[in-house]
Amino acid sequence: MRRFPLRPLALGAIALSAIGLSGCAQSNKGADIPYVARDVGTLYTAAKQRLDRGQYKQAAALFDEVERQHPYSVWARRAQLMSAFSYYLNKDYTESIQSAQRFLSVHPGNRDAPYAYYLIALGYYEQITDVTRDQKITSQALDALGELSRRYPDTRYAADARLKVDLVRDHLAGKEMEVGRFYGRRGQWLAASMRYRSVVDQFQTTSHAPEALLRLTEAYLNLGLREEAKKSAAVLGANYPGTDWYERAYKLVNEYPVLPPQQAVKPATEIDPVGA
Repeated sequence: MRRFPLRPLALGAIALSAIGLSGCAQSNKGADIPYVARDVGTLYTAAKQRLDRGQYKQAAALFDEVERQHPYSVWARRAQLMSAFSYYLNKDYTESIQSAQRFLSVHPGNRDAPYAYYLIALGYYEQITDVTRDQKITSQALDALGELSRRYPDTRYAADARLKVDLVRDHLAGKEMEVGRFYGRRGQWLAASMRYRSVVDQFQTTSHAPEALLRLTEAYLNLGLREEAKKSAAVLGANYPGTDWYERAYKLVNEYPVLPPQQAVKPATEIDPVGA
């Protein structure tokens, strides 16, 4: 599975500091423990202490308790976002996303809103799966990263989001290539060409674009569309001259005859196992 390097940005001024009280509280999650009323300072400090010790699940539960017991205090707003952060560190991404979304629904104009959008994007981003699996989460990550960049383009979170957008797009292009090769191996050249065309049109800046042009050349030849195959090879040569991908496309166009669609030429996957 392809995973991308990720270093969450420091929370900075988003209320990581806690007031100097101590104590503990219990979570309303699952209702395992009866409600015990405690002052807001005790709850928040206990949650922060759990966070500092790496007890992320307990920290999230205590931050949730701050919000439950003291919903109208200034600490409740901070605790809501800290809960999302704690869930994220615990790799409970669904809860993290929901907590951040809840924060934004109540405090859409808050100064910490960019970080809430960032946590949502990270929650989806961390769940990206191998290209052989369904890519719904990948698309959600792309949407969330894009929304953050559009809303808060000058923040450090947006800068990190833009880097991740490129990686996510490369991942989505890889999925299209995977499906296209699947169809190509089965001689379903029209379906394959549509996938390769999608990469060329929508993901032309990704690392998969050169191969997509080669595979598109191959697919067009098998469909009997020699002129279209030559155009694809020409685009490949213009954008990636001197590459192995172009050499193979040139060889396909010039060495293999045009056959009826039912008679396939030797596929590029047999010539070059890369990406097959």
